[in-house]
Amino acid sequence: MLSRSALIVDDERDIRELVGIALSRMGLRVETAADLASARAQLALHDFDLCITDMRLPDGNGLALVEHIAAAHPRTAVAMMTAYGNVEAAVAALKAGAFDFVTKPVDLAVLRQLVTHALNQQVQRRAAEAAVPRLVGGSAAACALRERIAKVARSHAPVFIGGEPGSGKALVARLVHAASPRREGPFVAVDCAALPPDRIEAELFGQRAGPGVAAEADGLFQAAQGGSLFLDAVAELPAPVQAKLQQALERQAVRPLGGDGEVPIDVRLLSASHHDLARRVEEGRFRHDLYYRLHVLDVAVPPLRERREDLPALVEAALARRGGEPPRLADDALAALHDYPFPGNVRELESLLERAVALAEGPLIHAADLDLPAPGHGPLPGRREAEPGETAEADAPLPAMATAMARARAAGALPQALEQVEREAILRALEAHRWNRTRTAAALGITFRALRYKLKKLGIE
Repeated sequence: MLSRSALIVDDERDIRELVGIALSRMGLRVETAADLASARAQLALHDFDLCITDMRLPDGNGLALVEHIAAAHPRTAVAMMTAYGNVEAAVAALKAGAFDFVTKPVDLAVLRQLVTHALNQQVQRRAAEAAVPRLVGGSAAACALRERIAKVARSHAPVFIGGEPGSGKALVARLVHAASPRREGPFVAVDCAALPPDRIEAELFGQRAGPGVAAEADGLFQAAQGGSLFLDAVAELPAPVQAKLQQALERQAVRPLGGDGEVPIDVRLLSASHHDLARRVEEGRFRHDLYYRLHVLDVAVPPLRERREDLPALVEAALARRGGEPPRLADDALAALHDYPFPGNVRELESLLERAVALAEGPLIHAADLDLPAPGHGPLPGRREAEPGETAEADAPLPAMATAMARARAAGALPQALEQVEREAILRALEAHRWNRTRTAAALGITFRALRYKLKKLGIE
């Protein structure tokens, strides 16, 4: 407790000294204030773990200090000292944000117990906050998502989380659980697409011993008992498992594979998919009754391109997770990221930064270190992924490229034609940007290093 601190606010010097000595012997650093103004000044200068204040102060009411601490210093636990038998004052203090109260004359044994309890609660709360991930960003889209998470978290109903690949659906599921009444229970996550087809039922619902099965095993529903079960990529579940999942949600019980009876479950189901489940229902590829079971509440996770204002905060958070002295992004790197479409969303951003840290020569990351893919490489943002059996339409080639390729096919010299088109495009871009290679690379949609390689390859000085 040597690093802990407390602020004692009371207009009686004897009370300040008595409580101060008691807390100092518990290992706390103690500061005191005789009135409301002095207390606020101390709070502005120092971070306190605990504040104990009297109800009546020369320049105001102790409740005003409780409210001030609750609003401006939420990490500081505050307790109220009240006159013996003043129940109304104690209740008012608790409503204002105090965690407890102690009556005068102060019983030191009760005071020490109150302080110990307050500090232990703080340790537990901070450990819980550190363990729970957070949604980074202050954009309108991020704020709306936070509000939606807070609303659906209060319920016990199933939640479906939709969004593009890499947008953060798994993070949203964890945040819903962390803000829910089931936060003390387990959070069990599973990627349905990664489960072996012949083991999905046993993994989800459990398995009983029998022919060919040496020992019984509980499933993920049993493992999540009292908490939340998150089924990512739920659209990948085979039809027979969809039927069994629907029955489990309807009956609030699962039937283990090879078992005769049902096992009651107390689990909140969270599910996610980047596929349009409604369309899959129309196509007969997803059960309509299960769809409605999963879609009681829903959360739509916005793609990164719709919350570009959050890029600096997301970059800072991703780099800080590496530990030590985090590298920084130069202005040209941040500008390049801002113009990039991010088809892979936040997951792609984290991957790009990881690669940039490895390629950067020093603590400052430049645009060239990001090695951003050229336009047209990878899926375009917002484009629906092709379903099995479909063929994605190819992008229409540029007229110049089409003409050159047509001539090349006729002449039987495709590589030379492509090289000539590439040379002309690079020369035009260099001239347009006064031979500034950094700007030219950005205009062409390639990395600085890629441009440097092409200049050398094509013999352009």
